[in-house]
Amino acid sequence: MIKIKAFRTTQNQESSELFADGHEQVLRDFGVEKVTSADRSWMKNPNVYVITVENEDSSKVYGGARIHVVGDENEKLPVQDAVGEMDGDIHSMVKADIPIGVGELCALWNAKEIRGSGVSTFLTKASVAKAGVKIANLLKINILWVLCAPYTVGMVEKAGFEVVRSLGNDGQFPYPKPDLPATVLRLSDTDDLSKASDKERKEIMSLRKDPKQELVEKGPKGELIVSYDLYIEDL
Repeated sequence: MIKIKAFRTTQNQESSELFADGHEQVLRDFGVEKVTSADRSWMKNPNVYVITVENEDSSKVYGGARIHVVGDENEKLPVQDAVGEMDGDIHSMVKADIPIGVGELCALWNAKEIRGSGVSTFLTKASVAKAGVKIANLLKINILWVLCAPYTVGMVEKAGFEVVRSLGNDGQFPYPKPDLPATVLRLSDTDDLSKASDKERKEIMSLRKDPKQELVEKGPKGELIVSYDLYIEDL
């Protein structure tokens, strides 16, 4: 069994540290020493939420993702810091999204121990489940951005994201380095998920309506018991 839980970063510094340590190790494994999403200043930002994959006693973090919510027009999303110098149009696009609620799914990673088990898909579903405005205990996000590696583009597209082809080279940037390019995608309707696959939409909506549930998830390596706790205190 693994646990997937959500929390505001300022509510759980210990798990935030474990998340950051694991993320940085994965980046080093890929030969990346520094990327904008690895900056730890987010730990003091109350508009940042973390979703972690942990073992049963929460002593080890196997993976996770962060959701950054823009509080006002003076804030920037990590994707803006990452690719803004290569294509400044992203700044105006994000700014236009602020009035209706915008955030970013970033720093999605998983450790070697569980790689290939489908955890990245579970994390994406959990993250999108927390975005939205119509149901209580959601993050009031209508628009969700993501910057992801080529091998995860198809995964996030199933959750309703679309490649922003007007940016970069048909949506792609040589980031964090030329041999590890990344693609910018945007989910424009977090409540309805009109572009998501039927399977993903059904599963995301289930997690949204019931943020605490135990499921038998099917991944590439077989079935895995996942205990979800996506309820965020004081939200």
